[in-house]
Amino acid sequence: MMQHQLFVLAFFLVLLVLFYQIAVIFSPFLVPVLWAIITARMTNGLYVKLVHLFRGRDALAAGLLTFAIMFLVIFPILSLTVLLVQETTIAYRSVVEWVQAGGIKQLPEYLGKIPLAGRFIQEQLGTFVVAGSGYEGSIAEGTTTVGTFLLTQISGLARDAVSLTIDLCIMLFTLFFFYKDGRGFFWRLYHLLPLEERHKEKVFNRLNSAMAAVVKGVLATSFMQAVLAGGAYFVLGVPFALVLAAITGLLSLLPIGGTALVWAPVAGFLFVSGPIWKGIAMVAWGGLVVVGLIDNILKPLFIGHEMQLAPLFLFFSIVGGLAAYGFIGVFLGPILLAILLTAIHIYEEEYQTKGPVIPKTETGT
Repeated sequence: MMQHQLFVLAFFLVLLVLFYQIAVIFSPFLVPVLWAIITARMTNGLYVKLVHLFRGRDALAAGLLTFAIMFLVIFPILSLTVLLVQETTIAYRSVVEWVQAGGIKQLPEYLGKIPLAGRFIQEQLGTFVVAGSGYEGSIAEGTTTVGTFLLTQISGLARDAVSLTIDLCIMLFTLFFFYKDGRGFFWRLYHLLPLEERHKEKVFNRLNSAMAAVVKGVLATSFMQAVLAGGAYFVLGVPFALVLAAITGLLSLLPIGGTALVWAPVAGFLFVSGPIWKGIAMVAWGGLVVVGLIDNILKPLFIGHEMQLAPLFLFFSIVGGLAAYGFIGVFLGPILLAILLTAIHIYEEEYQTKGPVIPKTETGT
C-alpha cells in the first residue's frame, strides 16, 4: 500500500513539473492563443455551417474561415492603425503650427464665449501663472509635452510592428487548428475534468455564456460608440474625425473616463473655434447618447444582465483584467469572474446545507 502511495505521489510530482515546464514554454504565446480561443468560440456557428456546406471537409472550412477573418478583420484593423498613426502625427503638427501662429493669445477671447462658465474660465486663466511664464508658456509647454508623449508612443508602435505581426500569424495559425480540431480538444478537456457531470455542464455553460456576453457587450458597444461619436465629429466639422472616432472606440473600453476623454476635449475645441451651438451639441450628444444610452444602458444590459454579475464586481474585473493582462484582460477578467462565481455556487450546493440569512436593516420603529 505504501509503495502504491509513493508511486502516485511521484507520478503527480512529475506531472506538476511537466505542466510547469510546458507553461513556461507556452507563456510567450498566451495572448495570441487566447485571442484565437475567443475568435473561434464566437465564430463557431459559422464554421459549422461551412462544414455542412462543404459536406464534411473540415480543413477546407477552417482554412476558408481563417482567411476570411484575416482579410475582413485583421487587415482593416492594421490599416486603421496605420491611418491612426499618420493622422495623429498630422494633428500634432497642426497644433504646433497653431501655437506658433499665436493662437494661444486669442484663447481667453474664445473661452469667454462659453455659456455660463466662460467668464469664470477667463478670469481663472488670467491668474494662471507657472514659474512666471503665464498661461501662454504653460499651454505651450503642455502641448510640447503631450506631443512628445504621442510621438514616443507612435515610435514604440512602429518598433512593435514586427512583434504584432508575429502574434497575428500565431493567432491565425492557432485559429485554423481550433476550427479543425477544436471539438476534439474540448471533449478531451471535458472528460479530464475531475468533476461530476452536472457540475461540468454548469461550468462550461457559464463559460460559454460569459464569453459570448463579454465579447458581444464590449465589441458591440465600443463599435456603436465609435460610430455615434464619429458621426457627430463629422457633422460638426471636427478635423481628423476618423482618428478621433477610432480613439473614442478604443477608450470606450476604459471603465473610468472612457469616451469622455475624447468628446469632452472636442466639445471644448468647438466652443473655442466655432459657433457656440456646436459645442453645446457635442456635449449633449456625448453625454446623453454616447455615454448615457450606450455606457449606462446597453453595455450593462449586454454584459452584466446576461452574466448575472453585480455591477461592482463587473467593474473591478474589467479594470483589474486590463491592468493585469492588457487589452485582452477586458474580456478575460469578467470571464474568469463568472467561472469563479460558478465554482462558488457548486461549493454552496455540495457543502452548504443552508443558504445565507441576511438580517433585516433596523429602522428604529
